[in-house]
Amino acid sequence: MEMDPIIMQKAATLIEALPYIQRFNRKIIVVKYGGSAMVDEKLKRQVIQDVVLLKLTGFKPIIVHGGGKEISRWVGKVGMEPHFVNGLRVTDDDTMEIAEMVLNKVNKSLVQLVNELGVNAVGISGKDGMMLKCKKKYSGGEDIGFVGEVEEVNPKIIYDLLEKDFLPIICPIGFDENFLSYNINADDAACAIARAVRAEKLAFLTDVEGVYRDFEDKNSLISEITLHEAQEFVAGGRLGGGMLPKLQNCIDAIQEGVSRVHILDGRIPHCLLLEIFTKKGIGTAIVNDREEHYNHEDK
Repeated sequence: MEMDPIIMQKAATLIEALPYIQRFNRKIIVVKYGGSAMVDEKLKRQVIQDVVLLKLTGFKPIIVHGGGKEISRWVGKVGMEPHFVNGLRVTDDDTMEIAEMVLNKVNKSLVQLVNELGVNAVGISGKDGMMLKCKKKYSGGEDIGFVGEVEEVNPKIIYDLLEKDFLPIICPIGFDENFLSYNINADDAACAIARAVRAEKLAFLTDVEGVYRDFEDKNSLISEITLHEAQEFVAGGRLGGGMLPKLQNCIDAIQEGVSRVHILDGRIPHCLLLEIFTKKGIGTAIVNDREEHYNHEDK
């Protein structure tokens, strides 16, 4: 009996995912969720669908999310002007109050989306369980207010939630030694959390396709890169599009025990599934030099 080729193609896609499901069963993946994928409601639902599927196929996903665009919108709503120094938001008392309110609002909206798909999620901030202890961050020696740099991660509350089969969704608000609240860059928070829980994977959803050998040449996207090669890129200053601090975060994460880091274009529907469950992948993967040479045939 001759089968419909479309049906057979669907079956082949499912079988293609099998070795990755087997390999990463019960492994932790941290997903840093931000950029345009947070603003577009259709993309937002697709990202959450991807994370839920990862959970239901055996992964232990953790979402760490930003909310910078939404914070800027609310700052404007109350008649304040957002200010940035070297790309970092200046966060005074009033802005910090708005940021915490907005990030918690975003957090609970993501919890609701996950719950609607039949998975139990719990939304927390870095203040819960004293998870993200930080210190004041300076930008080029300038005081930028209540912007924090992670000093220490206490992962106990994360492990407790994972053990009880919850999906943790974390917003990057931390505290200092005086228990004052600080806004933490979501990339930095995701990296610190991934290191603390020794995640198998850390995935950054961004507004670029990945790492380019030449940012002006969109055909120079790098599918895979070793830790050593990534360090050379950072040292050479050949990066554009805000990729330098992101790639440095990737390097830090791998040096601290994260096995693989993925930089993905969150504007592509179901980018997480395409990167993790297919041979070719769609973004840039950074892998430890000590691992077997990374390629998308062997995630």
